Amino acid sequence: MSQALTSTSEILQGEAAHNSGLWKQDIVFVRGEGVYLWDADGKRYLDCMAGIAVASVGHANERLVRAISHQAGRLMVCPQNLGNDARAAFLEKLFSFIKPPLNRVFMANSGAEANEAALKWARVATGRKRFVAAKRGFAGRTIGALSVTWEKKYREPFEPLRYEADFISFDRIEDLDHLVTDETAAVMLEPVQGEGGIHPISAGFLQAARELTRERGALLIMDEVQSGAGRTGTFLATEQYGVEADMVTLAKGLGGGFPIGALVMTDEVAAAMPAGGHGTTFGGNPLASAAALAVLEEIEARDLLAHASEVGGYFQEQLAAIPSERIRAVRGLGLMIGLELKEKAAPYIAALMERGVLVINAGATIIRFVPPLIITRDEVDEVVRHVREVLTA
Repeated sequence: MSQALTSTSEILQGEAAHNSGLWKQDIVFVRGEGVYLWDADGKRYLDCMAGIAVASVGHANERLVRAISHQAGRLMVCPQNLGNDARAAFLEKLFSFIKPPLNRVFMANSGAEANEAALKWARVATGRKRFVAAKRGFAGRTIGALSVTWEKKYREPFEPLRYEADFISFDRIEDLDHLVTDETAAVMLEPVQGEGGIHPISAGFLQAARELTRERGALLIMDEVQSGAGRTGTFLATEQYGVEADMVTLAKGLGGGFPIGALVMTDEVAAAMPAGGHGTTFGGNPLASAAALAVLEEIEARDLLAHASEVGGYFQEQLAAIPSERIRAVRGLGLMIGLELKEKAAPYIAALMERGVLVINAGATIIRFVPPLIITRDEVDEVVRHVREVLTA
């Protein structure tokens, strides 16, 4: 039996000896409960990162832990070419949140996988090859998803990529009108740009995207990997715009911490893929299905959609009231919030971590707040107090 590593230095050395080297780790988390995390030295942190919008119903959520434990003792593996009771129960609940014309789903394991599937479905459904995506947009780091990810530092080392894409300025309808043509398979947009700075889309722009894609025979894909599963106060952020997409991708908060992804689509789009045209070994497995069902049940039982809307609005108001000339803007939807500074955000993110508040950036100058949906007003007040102190020090 291998010896357990317990101290921060031992754990970091153990990881550094074998990991890929992509990240420089300097802290070790070993336990979570609700909106809090504890590091290996016993220090508590209020978590406004949530694994980057993943721990939607909080850490160590009782309903989620119970569901995973129960299903693990029954059945963990069952591919989608075979029926499964846990998957069927999850899908029934999922489509009580998601309404027609979105009636079909392909289950995957991550947001990038769901986006890859959406790109393939768009090409087979339209017979076209080009895509239109937004500047500052992020769809993932796999080769296909990189094609519709704007940030050059992610794309350029791996070019040429598999899909041809044109990038438009967010909210510029004239760009849409110019670039959506009879060669466009789909327009892919985030209703709230996450990695790109927490920029909510405007209603007029999204409605124009819907009208132009229908008029010109292209599809509309909404990437809700980060904004979906209730984070913005509705199950899909797109609901707030009155727009019906042809495809929506989900992941992150849908499993509450358990890996899962989903491509939701219309009957017509789903039917375009030939038998065997796409597949997955682990997507839709019973364990992931049971976890996601528990998350949906928790959202419903605790009315977390309304809670995210109400507390998210309060969070934004309190951040906007901070008397600091360093603040350029506060924006977001629900509990997907960005605080844009007039200078680099990294020193303030580090200062907040020292104070026991975990946040993450969304670009060089933006502090991103994506806490578990269960965060309370009192906990928001605690976060805002620390933000105020580090910005006004």
